Amino acid sequence: MSLSYSMWPVVLTTYNLPPWICMKAEYLMLSLLIPGPQSPGKDMYVFLRPLIDELKELWVHGLDTCDAASENGVFRMRAALLWIVNDFPARSSLSGWSGQGYRACPTCNEDTPSMRVIGKTAYFGHRRFLPTNHHWRSNLQFDGRTERKRPLRRFSTTDILEQLRRVKTGIPGKHPNYGGVKRKRGDDELNWRKKSIFYELPYWATIELKQNLDVMHIEKNVCDSLLGTLLADPHKSKDTDNARRDLAKLGIRHELHLFEDGNKLMKPAADYTFSEANRRNFCRFIRSVKFPDGFAYNLSKIVAQNDSRLLGLKSHDCHVIMQRLLPVGCRSLVNKNIWSTIVELCTFFKQLCVSTVNVSDMVEAQKQLVLILCKLERIFPPAFFDIMIHLVLHLPEEAILGGPVHMRWMYPFERYLKRLKDYVRNAAKPEGSIAEGYVVDEELTFCSRYFDDVETRFNRPDRNDDGIHPTRQLSVFESQYKPLGKQSYVELDNNDRDKAEFYILNNSPELEPYLKMQAPEVTTELLSLSSKTNMVMSSYPACIVNCVRFVTHDRDVRLRTQNSGVSVPGTGQEMFYGQLQQILEFSYLNGFSVVLFRCKWFNCDSKHMVTENNITSIDINGEAYKDDQFILASQAKQVFYVADPSRGPNWCIVHSSNFTLFFDLGNLQEINLHRRNQDVIMIVQPVTNASRPVTDDSSFLNDADEVELSDEEDESVEEYADEETDAENDIDTEDDDDDRSYHASDSD
Repeated sequence: MSLSYSMWPVVLTTYNLPPWICMKAEYLMLSLLIPGPQSPGKDMYVFLRPLIDELKELWVHGLDTCDAASENGVFRMRAALLWIVNDFPARSSLSGWSGQGYRACPTCNEDTPSMRVIGKTAYFGHRRFLPTNHHWRSNLQFDGRTERKRPLRRFSTTDILEQLRRVKTGIPGKHPNYGGVKRKRGDDELNWRKKSIFYELPYWATIELKQNLDVMHIEKNVCDSLLGTLLADPHKSKDTDNARRDLAKLGIRHELHLFEDGNKLMKPAADYTFSEANRRNFCRFIRSVKFPDGFAYNLSKIVAQNDSRLLGLKSHDCHVIMQRLLPVGCRSLVNKNIWSTIVELCTFFKQLCVSTVNVSDMVEAQKQLVLILCKLERIFPPAFFDIMIHLVLHLPEEAILGGPVHMRWMYPFERYLKRLKDYVRNAAKPEGSIAEGYVVDEELTFCSRYFDDVETRFNRPDRNDDGIHPTRQLSVFESQYKPLGKQSYVELDNNDRDKAEFYILNNSPELEPYLKMQAPEVTTELLSLSSKTNMVMSSYPACIVNCVRFVTHDRDVRLRTQNSGVSVPGTGQEMFYGQLQQILEFSYLNGFSVVLFRCKWFNCDSKHMVTENNITSIDINGEAYKDDQFILASQAKQVFYVADPSRGPNWCIVHSSNFTLFFDLGNLQEINLHRRNQDVIMIVQPVTNASRPVTDDSSFLNDADEVELSDEEDESVEEYADEETDAENDIDTEDDDDDRSYHASDSD
């Protein structure tokens, strides 16, 4: 398919389903396929008419639906459209509010802060959102003027309806007799081009959050603007010659104005751009990063050969760089004021993408974002502030109204569009190919539900699935794993063996009654635990524990991924960090066994571990707790280490992997209490022991455009799934020509 071919799939998902399946491709419904090759433009609502009619019928009359749990087997089902998820250009087509011009922001409406700069419109002037007595309002360093405008008004649903009453009714068709292709808007129509067809739904006018700002595309565009400007990328930098002329026109930052040197026009170096040497250092830092298995794409492939720029960044690449790497990589390359502002912005995106959203946190983030944007206005030229930078300001408010972003962003839908594109076998008739492929896939999906003895996409084990382990009376015997690689045998000396056995006994809470002489009868497991372990232990180079892959450090250094970092919590609030050295299986009588990790632990005192701006740096050169190296495999949490260029070669930044494979729904009374208090939007806590495995879209495991998998070079290590098997975990959102790319106009 040509990238110039514009096709609009309209996809529906059912939010009544559990959160671990409602965003999966098997539960998405392709309700409409608006044909190309050109965008429908003002005729969009002609194609949406069948969907609107069915939605009205589902709300007003409902539909008889089979239900095995009811007495008569049928109940009356009603449905409502909760909200719309799409990118910003598609939002303009569906909502009727134009995303261009001085009033491009649909939330700020007619109060959008904007100004005209050379060649474009800049959304500059966020001091307006500050309190009226804030001292920055009178500061002339922003744009050479004081800010006297009142803070932003909040436009209610009633205000929006009043504005829509002044909008003229459009007529479908592009013939001049039917309104033509374009028409001029009156001043009283603001940026409204038309009234959305969704207002025909009886409940639509009362919904506060009708269309979501897509966090995925906003984060990518913000990251592209930051990286392009910091790296002085000639194609993506916002620090252009015209941007410097804007500064001269406003009469601010005279040290950055263009000046003539003989016959040449000179451009002074800015504090917010890296020098040539620092650009190479930053790109080498990106090239050196190694992520855990399935965490993210191998970013060394996006660094140019001359280490001067980053090429082909995808949405998830920007997601990882913004939240994990940019605050670390630029710390020693720019001054502290610029670095701290970038860190605050990156921290906000990390806070926004969590699985549990707290209202008070989002309210505080809203206040801090105003300050962050004002700080950015003092750093970057006005041309830096496109509409995507401004839209960041409204993300906390939408999180309060709509909940966690992993239920409202475009990642699952972009992944689904990749599947639709793969249906195309006849490039001359792509719509027919997609429709036929979708129908066949739905039929196969329905039939696979009844194949219990056949492996399907519903019962296929995960690539890092460690299987189902039996429940034991003693918790230490539940510390099991799925071994990977060639088995070897290790014989520990008596001292290390005694330490390992003492750790096992000391971490068996079921032994407390026996120590107090209040024990019940002796069980087989207790008898086995009281005996000595075998003299020879089994050892493996890699294993899977709680659906997370661990690899010993000796093998890890030869791979493109990093899976040897471990952490365990202490008795208080402290955390201990280390590297996995050995994976040992201790065998007991009657076939029982315990799996221990032998680790090298780093010194975590104040001299060797420093936390600044929520960034933890640790000295990996030193070693501590040499007499206490063992932990249970089930206790280990995976972390990975990224070099800290600002502190030296032996210092690394600690990052948690945040693999979310289970949902703990918690206590129902507690959930209802929080709903009444309206303080927590969604209580969905990731845990590592639960009866219902899922993959959370907010985790990094499945958000990747393309994830980097471990390189297992030993033939005895299990082979990885081929690319077609792992295609469901790939997110392809961009319009590049490489094998990771896909672009389409879309709407949910």
